[in-house]
Amino acid sequence: MFSRMTAGEKWFQVFALLFILILSVAMVYPFIHVISISFSTPDEALRPGIHLYPKEFTLEAYTKAFKSSGIWYGFQNTIFRTVVGTLLSLVFMAMAAYPLSKKHLPLRGFYTMFIVLTMFFGGGLIPTYLMVRGLGLYDSVWVYIIPVLFNTFYMLIVRNFFMSIPGELEDSARMDGANDIRILFSIVIPLSKPILATVALWTAVGHWNAWFDALIYIQDPTKQVLQNFLRRLVVENQDTELRMLMEQQSIGQTVTPETVKAAVIMIATAPILLVYPFLQRFFVKGIIVGSLKG
Repeated sequence: MFSRMTAGEKWFQVFALLFILILSVAMVYPFIHVISISFSTPDEALRPGIHLYPKEFTLEAYTKAFKSSGIWYGFQNTIFRTVVGTLLSLVFMAMAAYPLSKKHLPLRGFYTMFIVLTMFFGGGLIPTYLMVRGLGLYDSVWVYIIPVLFNTFYMLIVRNFFMSIPGELEDSARMDGANDIRILFSIVIPLSKPILATVALWTAVGHWNAWFDALIYIQDPTKQVLQNFLRRLVVENQDTELRMLMEQQSIGQTVTPETVKAAVIMIATAPILLVYPFLQRFFVKGIIVGSLKG
């Protein structure tokens, strides 16, 4: 195929590949650098230059990080909000997308426009804070889930995918006595695995990386999420428990703040990265089909 291209097309392909290669290296190297630092000894971590792999391998930074109770509380709360929040969001968005995908729904255009308006207009931070307090969600782990249960953009993509499912399948199910709820959960959702897997990954990544809601609405340290623990350590350098653990070291120092920070970054990043390969195969079909029908 490359031999059939014109000279201009060949040069374009070469420059495009070079650009993608440079961009990939620029994005991947910082990640490799952090991995290398997290497994390195203090002397090796402080060595100037490029770090592609740990020349002096050690797990001491991870040992120190896991001795902090804050990281375990953070893991517990982050996993809770990611798993429960993603599952509930998928259920609610699917239940909203299904009726909006039917052209015979009365006032369908009005309902769709009313929901779409929420993408452009919001109450702001102070009204949202007052609403959270009024609902009794302040300092509760449910504040991580209920206020962000519904994402309009994701729901519209799911609705568009539902519209691509042949209506004959639903008609045959109705002839067998199935109602709309049975059709949704027995036929539509099983056929919509590509888009639901795509939206699930987007939602899960959003929950895993979220920290601002915990900063505003949570006072109890045992209810903080992992990203807030990481923020205190890396940005503010204020995690008292880890600092005390490092001060208890012997004279022959085995870790430094840099190695511990790198280890915590990897601990907070690795779990969500491991999920991606299992859902990646659904991406292309889910996004393309979900974005075409209007």
